[in-house]
Amino acid sequence: MASSRITPEREAELYEAVLDLLREAGYEGLTMDAIAARTRSSKATLYRQWRSKPELVARALRHTKPVSIAEIDTGSLRGDFLAMVDRMDDCQMEKDSALMRGLAHAIHDNPDLHKALRDLLIDPEMTGLDALVQRAVDRGELPADTPALNYVPHMLVGAFIARPLIEDRSADRAFIASYINAVVLPALGI
Repeated sequence: MASSRITPEREAELYEAVLDLLREAGYEGLTMDAIAARTRSSKATLYRQWRSKPELVARALRHTKPVSIAEIDTGSLRGDFLAMVDRMDDCQMEKDSALMRGLAHAIHDNPDLHKALRDLLIDPEMTGLDALVQRAVDRGELPADTPALNYVPHMLVGAFIARPLIEDRSADRAFIASYINAVVLPALGI
């Protein structure tokens, strides 16, 4: 946020309104006017706090992810992955999945949205995941030259994307835990 003139409670309220509007109208239908009307604020206030619609959307999405993957350290890669799953919320995952499907098209057409999502949402998650995997290498749990090491993010993202396409169901905690045990860990040689 550019400045802290609003309370954390008000900020959370604004983020929830942004996400609700995204679910209702999609990215293209989301306007600063609609956000201002829904939250009883002025567009000027919104632009003072967030420089652009892409930044506001990315920060709203980031706000729903309060746990950092980098903070997880159970002493084993399997334990870290399962702790990551334990911190997930099935209802939130279903909402996030619907939002991401709605944003997928907009990301391709809007480089500013893509950059905001990468900077504020994707890169911090990848950094945390890299740290989690690097700790496993440092502990000697994984050889540094494990071929699948570079594909851990791809495998995990793939689980979230593939399940709705193949089974017409959102990924949930049970599915992700099973996927990690059946696909990710064996690919890493664990």
